[in-house]
Amino acid sequence: MPIVTGTDTAKTRRQLSAGGQSVDYYSIPAATEAGLGDFSKLPAALKVVLENMLRFEDGGKTVSTDDIKAFAEWAEKGGKNPREIAYRPARVLMQDFTGVPAVVDLAAMRDGIVGLGGDAQKINPLNPVDLVIDHSVMIDEFGTPRAFQFNVEREYERNMERYTFLKWGQKAFNNFRVVPPGTGICHQVNLEYLAQTVWTDKDQDGREVAYPDTLVGTDSHTTMVNGLAVLGWGVGGIEAEAAMLGQPISMLIPEVVGFKISGALKEGVTATDLVLKVVAMLREHGVVNKFVEFYGDGLSNMPLADRATIANMAPEYGATCGFFPVDEETLRYLEQTGRDKDRIALVEAYARENGFWRDESYDPVYTSTLELDLGDVVPAISGPKRPQDHTPLDQSARAFWELVMGERYPEESERAEIRWDMEGGADEPGYVPGGRHKGFSEGAVEGEEYTLHDGSIVIASITSCTNTSNPYVLIAAGLVARKARELGLDRKPWVKTSLAPGSQVVSEYLEAAGLQDDLDAIGFNLVGYGCTTCIGNSGPLEPAISKSINDNDLIAVSVLSGNRNFEGRISPDVRANYLASPPLVVAYALAGDMNIDLTRDPIAQDKNGKDVYLKDIWPSTQEVAEMVSRVVTREMFQEKYADVFKGDERWQGVEVTDSETYDWPSTSTYIQNPPYFQNMSKQPGEIEDIKGARVLALLGDMITTDHISPAGSFKESTPAGKYLTDRQVPPREFNSYGSRRGNHEVMMRGTFANIRIRNEMLDGVEGGYTKGPKGEQESIYDASMQYQDQGTPLVVIGGEQYGAGSSRDWAAKGTNLLGVKAVIAESFERIHRSNLVGMGVIPFEFTEGDSRKSLNLTGDEEITIEGLGDVKPLEVVDAQIKYADGTEKTIKIKARIDTEVEIEYLKNGGVLHYVLRNLAAA
Repeated sequence: MPIVTGTDTAKTRRQLSAGGQSVDYYSIPAATEAGLGDFSKLPAALKVVLENMLRFEDGGKTVSTDDIKAFAEWAEKGGKNPREIAYRPARVLMQDFTGVPAVVDLAAMRDGIVGLGGDAQKINPLNPVDLVIDHSVMIDEFGTPRAFQFNVEREYERNMERYTFLKWGQKAFNNFRVVPPGTGICHQVNLEYLAQTVWTDKDQDGREVAYPDTLVGTDSHTTMVNGLAVLGWGVGGIEAEAAMLGQPISMLIPEVVGFKISGALKEGVTATDLVLKVVAMLREHGVVNKFVEFYGDGLSNMPLADRATIANMAPEYGATCGFFPVDEETLRYLEQTGRDKDRIALVEAYARENGFWRDESYDPVYTSTLELDLGDVVPAISGPKRPQDHTPLDQSARAFWELVMGERYPEESERAEIRWDMEGGADEPGYVPGGRHKGFSEGAVEGEEYTLHDGSIVIASITSCTNTSNPYVLIAAGLVARKARELGLDRKPWVKTSLAPGSQVVSEYLEAAGLQDDLDAIGFNLVGYGCTTCIGNSGPLEPAISKSINDNDLIAVSVLSGNRNFEGRISPDVRANYLASPPLVVAYALAGDMNIDLTRDPIAQDKNGKDVYLKDIWPSTQEVAEMVSRVVTREMFQEKYADVFKGDERWQGVEVTDSETYDWPSTSTYIQNPPYFQNMSKQPGEIEDIKGARVLALLGDMITTDHISPAGSFKESTPAGKYLTDRQVPPREFNSYGSRRGNHEVMMRGTFANIRIRNEMLDGVEGGYTKGPKGEQESIYDASMQYQDQGTPLVVIGGEQYGAGSSRDWAAKGTNLLGVKAVIAESFERIHRSNLVGMGVIPFEFTEGDSRKSLNLTGDEEITIEGLGDVKPLEVVDAQIKYADGTEKTIKIKARIDTEVEIEYLKNGGVLHYVLRNLAAA
């Protein structure tokens, strides 16, 4: 794809010299001089989008001068002007869970375009695509020196079919690179190596042009790189495929919420504590579909690693992105992480010349603002099932009792008795949550006897891109381990501990500091480089522990340094999940119990039997900063990323065929040719009315994409498990839903199959069940197949924030393959709404205060939506509800088809069908 088109805006093109090079660029001040509007008060995040309009202005085919002028009107109107624009990101980032189905789609599109009489080579990424394999390593082995080696070997055993397919894709497609397994998490590799802040490339005339580094990614936490002033956000694989094939992203000029940062963090407070506070504040403020930009003097006290932590969790606070403008700290980080010095000079010069630089005078217009004094942030965790459930650390034990157990928090004298009981000091438990004596169960691991109860922490994991990108919290975790080791402390024997860094650089500086030995001593051995626990790859618990939890209906707990703690995500054995900083994860592993108040109660006893408190092992801010300064070096990054695409001998040994179309192996249970493009017509159709649809699922608020399309493990008894056992795949080799995303047969069976999802059509039932055509309880998959055999369309009903969480395209693909024609909810999260449209499923929102509850819906209704053949973007249409008793009611619902382009997508049956037909016609 050309990096510029520039017709009418050629007069805004200027030259810039920096770092020994001369480049062209599109100047925002020049656009003002040309009479296109005053853009001086735009936030830097929006200026990135404006520059994109200047560079791709093409006389109105996709971008017009009126689109450019609309940005000046945005500032004049106080931060609002929702005009539809066509935005073209510079590149695409993928990981293997979402990347495999994307490459499957590309391979299927090659077959499809040949079927339409076109050229297979037209299906090639026009934008650079990097796919980082980071989602496949599982924690089978932990707490031993051989854990890393063992887990990597099992990873290759499980995933060789997928890795062979990805390596074929790297060979078959242009502009497509794969970062092999064992390198790191895609967002951290992006932050530390791939991202450049300012990109350069040659235009059609061979002249070098500088422009902002931008991207979309098939993982919702693509937003992390906004901490480096790189505008990026997560999209579904469907939308990413369209973008890489040259299709602009249709979007509305967003509102931008300004988040002013002042002050500095207090002693002992971490970046994780800060981000959990920010998530809670922004969720309350309401930032869905909006940009958030951070500004204020407090940024001068915030290292880039902390910024990246905040930017990473934009999906958790609901924003499209959380952007930090370029400043001195941006340059310092680029220098530290080994970027070319000429590139760093260009970043500074470009940012200053084009209005992207933050200094003390930076004061743009925002749609709305809120403010946080860093000095007000306190140590905290979030849970037990949502990232925004912010809980100050001194309230964590109380919150567990009151929110999870539904019980009065005991007084100090009672808590002393509880601790005595929990430590085995009584024959029978005393005051326990709910008086549940069954809450205590004897268990043993490796000969150690202990008692499990409600609140026992069975997983403590330093994991995910969010925090393992930050040397301050990783070093702090190592120092907690060192101090604990010196006192003779160890993890509790029932706690599964793990350390999965986001990149190999982390291991380098932990080794250089001598802290890895301390982490190993208390069970935090390296288990792999990848997402692991955060995406449900926590691996199985010890059989005795799993049995004890399930036989006694215990509420077991996980504590992880991740960004997601949704129900059923972390482990099927764990019902309460908490997000915490890496040093707190270590502390909770030592305590082993969520009932313990870490701010008041002793964590454990030292080798002399003396009580040890959190303050005894917590490092000072200065201690952490000095060690980070000493051990984290530029040379580490340069060394580790020197051969980032090479991989180890296992990856180099993966052999692939040389063919432009993929030879789909009929016996594969990982990779199958999806049905989307088979027997496809050359011409699009019309959007069809939905008549007499039945309800497949009636769901509540905050139904996440994990609920809709789980990523973790599954059992033999599930439809997906039965499919695999029918093909002689033993349960040990099931792997996970995430790893099976290249096989639509597995994934459609896993749709709405989360073990914690609750279909309100059934009374108190958890899991992927519904009422079938005969009114009997059965799996959602089986019911769907029966309805489809009858030719009956289906709808799903939801509550608020439907589709929150991961940018999981299979949440939309699976919905489509189950025969669902529409989802009607109170509100949608941004990415999933877009994914539904991209797969030909229409999202509708209730209006006029209606909801599933106010309408007394039970799921036994029939729903008809007509007049869709000429529906307009955001049009309010009639929906007729026919209740089981024969009564009828008509309500108004809004079609969340947000743009004209999305109308075309739906007429074609989806965005990829639209792109494929256009490429074939060309």
